[in-house]
Amino acid sequence: MHFAAPSVLLVGRHSDCDLRLEGDLVSRKHARILLGSTAFIVEDLSANGTEVGPNLKLHGERRELEYGSSLRIGPFALMVGEPMAATQARTQEPGRKRRSAPPAAQPVPLPRPSAPSVSGYVPAGPTGYPAPPVAYGAPNAAVAYAPVPPIPAAAIPALALLALQPVPVAAPAPPVNRNMLSDERAEAIALRRRIHAELLKNLDLAKIEPTRADDPSLRPRVLTALKRIVRELDAEIPAHINRDDFIGELAEEALGLGPLEPLLADPSITEVMVVDPQTIYIERGGRLELTNAVFTDDERVRAVIERIVTPLGRRIDESQPLVDARLKDGSRVNAVIRPLALRGTAITIRKFPKKRLMVDDLIRLNTLTAPMARFLKLCVIAKKNILISGGTGSGKTTLLNILSGAIPSDERIITIEDAAELQLHQPHVIPLETKPPNMEGKGAFTIRDLVKNSLRMRPDRIVVGECRGGEALDMLQAMNTGHDGSLTTIHSNSPPEALARLETLALMAGLDLPARAIREQIGRSIHIIVQQSRMGDGSRKITHISEIDELDSDGRFEVRDIFEYERSGVDENGKVLGEFGPTGYLPSFVDELLVRGLLKLGEELI
Repeated sequence: MHFAAPSVLLVGRHSDCDLRLEGDLVSRKHARILLGSTAFIVEDLSANGTEVGPNLKLHGERRELEYGSSLRIGPFALMVGEPMAATQARTQEPGRKRRSAPPAAQPVPLPRPSAPSVSGYVPAGPTGYPAPPVAYGAPNAAVAYAPVPPIPAAAIPALALLALQPVPVAAPAPPVNRNMLSDERAEAIALRRRIHAELLKNLDLAKIEPTRADDPSLRPRVLTALKRIVRELDAEIPAHINRDDFIGELAEEALGLGPLEPLLADPSITEVMVVDPQTIYIERGGRLELTNAVFTDDERVRAVIERIVTPLGRRIDESQPLVDARLKDGSRVNAVIRPLALRGTAITIRKFPKKRLMVDDLIRLNTLTAPMARFLKLCVIAKKNILISGGTGSGKTTLLNILSGAIPSDERIITIEDAAELQLHQPHVIPLETKPPNMEGKGAFTIRDLVKNSLRMRPDRIVVGECRGGEALDMLQAMNTGHDGSLTTIHSNSPPEALARLETLALMAGLDLPARAIREQIGRSIHIIVQQSRMGDGSRKITHISEIDELDSDGRFEVRDIFEYERSGVDENGKVLGEFGPTGYLPSFVDELLVRGLLKLGEELI
């Protein structure tokens, strides 16, 4: 949407904020609220996120909401009311009947809160809460707030004030405790455990090496034993259970990935998340769904992890209770066990797409436009160092894989990752993967070790899956010493924040370098930043393609956007609306593209 006369409210605990909220969960500059004539937009600026609904939390994103909608920032509940000027303008339009004002709600008696408080606003409201501020640039725009406990309770002392009238806010319904198993489910789990115990006794599966779990000769033996055990216990198995399906499920738990197998086989599912043995979520179309799939118990989940990590030379136990690994198809796996995972073993699997995504697929999915894709391809061919920035699940690795595909086939490429995901099809590719320490805590090889070693392998290009530590400095040095055209990713919410994070990671290398020197290194090494974001509707967008200009006199970067995505709102189905477009800024290396013949004189670049 377009605002005729936009007014902006900055919310946070910093003294410069228009609405100052004191609380440990409130960031210095937590959120920005843009007030329009018919609706408002909330933009999260925080590390903890801003709740805009019962099941929606913004992380560095924007969301358009109707006036009267409520927000939650840390321990505070807020309601944004329509600016009085907009209300008067609407009711006074020619031919429009003036509506009578609704009756004011009666004040709800609530105890005066002792903490947290809202500093900067002392006058008390009609219920003992501080009265809300009235004007923030937009005449009489009412933004009301009320402190609430950080943990939802049956009776939350929350009161939202709209146009200075007290309106009670409904307390959220208590969450359903899925750990309270019904008698029927408890009996089913007990039966499964008994069958597994009989299977172990008959085949002694505990002595079978995890590396032999996929031995073709083993499955027939397991199926034969399960059929016999199920036949003996037939009277104890509920009549509505299909015996063949039941035996298949038990076999997958004994030899495969159990209830995860059908989820991994579903092409519409992009991520599988095991919260505990009885709680498994999936991501489909960018949204989370709770499934009916369950494991028998935590031991079966641990067994699945062992089958995944042991063939890769990795381990997971109480001394090393978390691990990164991959499936045979390239899907990335992260697992955490007790004592770190309090509810039981947790698994997160990001599925590797069966079909290799191409740049045309990203254009079709409206992740970027054809001119943006052409510009990025030219940057790769012209050996510009590219930093892909974005949040978790925003599609950074997918974009890195696609852009790496534009590297000419006559170049030597070295890829470095924690768990190998990149699938480059050039003939001269050397994939490297980190190695965790052994039982004695020795023998580990980190990304930084591999980056340093790659410089002695005569690479034309170095592609690092993600910079998350001191290897950032080694990567910068490689980019600045004859290895142009390198690519990597970083977790960040915007191009300027990506540079700040890169500087922080470089400092983690432990070298006593001044900040100015590191910034100069970044400015000479990184040419293009591609910012990718995951929107509220689950879609992925490239929101910025930017070039880094030279440091100014104060030692700060000038980041100039070449392309950007301008979000305009959401439709009635919650789909994000917006447009991609060039900003009009031409990158500084246009002449280089002309000299190399990648761009013709008079040809449009953007």
